Amino acid sequence: MTGYYDYVLGLVPVTLVGITAVLAAVGVGYLTAVSVGAAAAALVVGHAMFVNGPVAPEESGSVRSASDHGPVNAD
Repeated sequence: MTGYYDYVLGLVPVTLVGITAVLAAVGVGYLTAVSVGAAAAALVVGHAMFVNGPVAPEESGSVRSASDHGPVNAD
């Protein structure tokens, strides 16, 4: 079953190579094209990490509230 992070892993190289190739084909300098492609790939990774970040699945039956913990020792 293909999930969100599988698509992200596939989209990173496609974004990098695709944007670089398109920009290079229209006459943008190679260094600029690679930089823009890498920035776009970094945005995809950033979205996967910070906007739609992975979370650990909660275990059923072990719901804990803040009152279950003892006092915090701040020393």
